Amino acid sequence: MTPTLFILNGPNLNLLGTREPEIYGTTTLAEIEAACVEKAREHGLAVDFRQTNHEGVLVEWLHEAHAAGAKAVIINAAAYTHTSVALLDAAKAITPPVIEVHLSDPQTREDFRHLSYIGQAARQCFKGKGLASYCEAIEAAARL
Repeated sequence: MTPTLFILNGPNLNLLGTREPEIYGTTTLAEIEAACVEKAREHGLAVDFRQTNHEGVLVEWLHEAHAAGAKAVIINAAAYTHTSVALLDAAKAITPPVIEVHLSDPQTREDFRHLSYIGQAARQCFKGKGLASYCEAIEAAARL
């Protein structure tokens, strides 16, 4: 059975490509997904790639990754990164390692983006490199 990475994406990431391209670039979420599948395949991994605008759904997907025995969870919680104790608690409660990812670098943006709840449970964080942030996270997950 091929080990699986859950790659979870939070609110508004479905609008990538047109949403604030000066911050997030012009790469679409579908393009990110295709690149992630290819990068994971290079490491003998499968990908379960998902996006939702709903916090509770992300919590449920973290639980599902645990139940499915995922190799790791890569999560771009987007705005929920800075607000969701529920995601922090879910990330702490599961056994697959959690890796945080961001297209931009939240530390160089508005003050409210400097706090990462999910980061308090994540093993690593890859940020500020656009699509490359996801690729680096996959490489880190493959080494686990």
